[in-house]
Amino acid sequence: MATSISSQLLESLLTPGRIATVLLLFTVSSFIVDFTWKPRYSASLPRVGFGGGVVGSIRNWVGYVTHFNRWVEEGYEKYTKHNRAYVVPSAPSRPQEVVIPRSQTAWLLELPDRILSAKEAHADLMHGDYQFLGTDDQFPIGALHKHLTRNLVGLIPAIQNDVHSAIDATFGADTENWKSLNLWEALLGIVPVVTNRVVVGETCKNKEFVDSQVSFVDALVRNSFILNMFPKILHPVVAPFVVLPNWWIWRKSFRILGPVIEKRLHDMARKAAGDAEYEAWEPEECLITWLIRQAQADGATGKLNAALISKSLLPIEFAAIHTTVITGHNLLLDLLSSDPKDKYPEVLREESTRALGAEGDGYWTKTGLSNLYRTDSAIRESMRLSHFATALTHRKVIAKEGITNAAEGWHVPQGGYLMLDLAGTHHDPDLYPEPHAYDPLRFSRVREEYETRPKEEKSDPEEALRVKRLGMVTTSDAYLPFSHGRHACPGRFFVAHELKMILAYLLRNYEIKPIAERPKPIWIGQTIVPPIDAKIEIRRRKGTV
Repeated sequence: MATSISSQLLESLLTPGRIATVLLLFTVSSFIVDFTWKPRYSASLPRVGFGGGVVGSIRNWVGYVTHFNRWVEEGYEKYTKHNRAYVVPSAPSRPQEVVIPRSQTAWLLELPDRILSAKEAHADLMHGDYQFLGTDDQFPIGALHKHLTRNLVGLIPAIQNDVHSAIDATFGADTENWKSLNLWEALLGIVPVVTNRVVVGETCKNKEFVDSQVSFVDALVRNSFILNMFPKILHPVVAPFVVLPNWWIWRKSFRILGPVIEKRLHDMARKAAGDAEYEAWEPEECLITWLIRQAQADGATGKLNAALISKSLLPIEFAAIHTTVITGHNLLLDLLSSDPKDKYPEVLREESTRALGAEGDGYWTKTGLSNLYRTDSAIRESMRLSHFATALTHRKVIAKEGITNAAEGWHVPQGGYLMLDLAGTHHDPDLYPEPHAYDPLRFSRVREEYETRPKEEKSDPEEALRVKRLGMVTTSDAYLPFSHGRHACPGRFFVAHELKMILAYLLRNYEIKPIAERPKPIWIGQTIVPPIDAKIEIRRRKGTV
């Protein structure tokens, strides 16, 4: 009887309406608590957006999804161009950010990591504590810094073979009929394979594994959008459920990669121990090997674990696949929608044919790729014009005392965020004439003109350095797609080689119809959603099969 009464009482209390009300009040309360915990910035800093206070903050959180780029454009004209910092609203999970003018770039980037942290900012931006399954990106980034550049030259032939086979498999060998293909899906058939040549070596040929990495990247992007809209105070409750797909995808991929890593660990341990059977043996050069080699060199035996190494690859998979696919997608859309009378695809095709012919054996070298001035310029120009994020350089204040800007006098407390405006800088007519036009030879004209001068007219070392800095991998306060400073992307040299080889092979071996009008992307917050339904018409060139 008592049980029956208790059940009836419970049913009368836990009605759907009351449950919904409790959940709503809990969510609203979480937003309010989160708002009170966020850092406060100096009143002297101007603001863009819908204002401050609770009501203004709620409007900013909602408006962030569709208004962020317009806010930053407004701030660039009102404040950045006049060497002033300002505050821009952010997503509900993040504090507002202080946008630093270009004139103060050196000040921002020269502050030590114990004061301003790129690592903490990136971890918060991607919710790395949850998304990367308990690992961070410092171990793999450190290994890339130390090992990628010194091994990249030796990897070029294998990368080139993967580029050729992936493009052939994706676009086919039909020289008679035009084929209509979704460009986004086509690049997903090429870039992840080529990227994973450097990450996992021969395992890049395992389609199931490569597809799993693409799925992980997709989940990461989707989860970031979801978590951005929850107050940070709720992340410990919400995030473990949101990232469940990450765990499932990783376990699926580890069934394939785990045995590869275990064998590499075993073989490299025997090699390091001086085993005579391994005297002539050398491991395959890829990130797996570099992580093991770095852990051995550091005496970090706890990192010599197959599961940990596999998880350590995830931040690199995300950064390399996601950004390179978008960059290649933008590049081809920009190039194919350029004025047909300029014949830019033919110009680039002629350059790559001439440069590859000079190599002799049909294989690229570092020197040959570096001589592709026009191809390099076409890629750099697309990265300037068609960026995929409003900002890629973020810093989080971790010093307990905060920081004070000497130039303007404002103060940002611990937990505050600072950023550089990539979009406004790249589209500034004072830096780039006709900034909204795609001019694929914008940077190569200067380099080519300089190379044609007599030797006696190239004696100025400062001019030589300025010309050299026009290459796509060189960052500056006016060119930020790889960020800038000591935390600039360590994989940019590989990306340059990869994209040059892809574009060169594509233009030399395939005909692609021009696009009448470039499809427009959609922006959500700070991030682009590419026109993934864009299609191209393509067929194999006669005599190239």
